[in-house]
Amino acid sequence: MSYRLLFTAQARGDLRRLEQDEGLAKRLKAVRRALGYLESNPRHPSLATHEYTSLSAMAGRKIFEAYAENNTPAAYRVFWHYGPERDQITVVAITPHP
Repeated sequence: MSYRLLFTAQARGDLRRLEQDEGLAKRLKAVRRALGYLESNPRHPSLATHEYTSLSAMAGRKIFEAYAENNTPAAYRVFWHYGPERDQITVVAITPHP
């Protein structure tokens, strides 16, 4: 099943900041690749998708974390949830790992 990605205002802003900073071109490429995998298979092995329980508890729904990068200082992560429709994924935030 493929999904249509929706972006919260936060996620749109996060992506825009990556696009505008030439120094983050490599990270932007990794984030775009991760978003492509989310569209086609949110359980793709390279995403290492797992529930982010602390956000899930606050949001009242299952929020997942997917890796855009790994083994990199401040590696980027994509936070998302299923819905609102069956074939949609909402990207909540795109941030460097703390």
